Amino acid sequence: MTRKERASIIGPYLDRLYPTTPIPLDHKDPYTLLIAVLLSAQCTDKRVNQITPSLFACADTPATMVRLPVAGIESIIRPCGLAPRKARAISELSWILLNDYGGEVPADADALEALPGVGHKTASVVLAQAFGQATFPVDTHIHRLAKRWRLTRGRNVIETENDLKRLFPCERWNRLHLQIIFYGREYCSARGCDGKRCPLCALLNNSANGRPS
Repeated sequence: MTRKERASIIGPYLDRLYPTTPIPLDHKDPYTLLIAVLLSAQCTDKRVNQITPSLFACADTPATMVRLPVAGIESIIRPCGLAPRKARAISELSWILLNDYGGEVPADADALEALPGVGHKTASVVLAQAFGQATFPVDTHIHRLAKRWRLTRGRNVIETENDLKRLFPCERWNRLHLQIIFYGREYCSARGCDGKRCPLCALLNNSANGRPS
């Protein structure tokens, strides 16, 4: 079975399973989403959602965030892990947004990726979920599932992202990114499935005898 044939099975299957794709991280605007996504690095969305109400009660705009000492930010976000580095990044990017962008989050990939603590994946999530731009954020979990489903031979998340963008139409990217995350958490975790056990893996392996592309 070719990659395109596999994609034609995966897309409709995930649409049936997840017809709606709520954004996992609680936020109210592009800035609070940016901070939440930054905090989610090596941390669960559930934990981030437990921490951000306390942080945003103190500061939920760049103008109010820069008034907090870095140590104060760090003390609040410590349960998210990597607190010293994340706290510095939050403070520094807030200063940049305030001074260079009038306190607004830019809807531009290059500008976002130039901010402290913001990489390609974080920028892609913000562009997709805050601004509705067609991106396909790929983290290590999506990378793992894409390889397990034989949609890519990518050696890293960027190569996998490019392969997935070629397989699926751009109007599906934002929704599919979340659908794959939801499916991985519910059915196809790293230890919970060996590529044959979960419903979708079984379906792919049974279709056309799972011929490799």
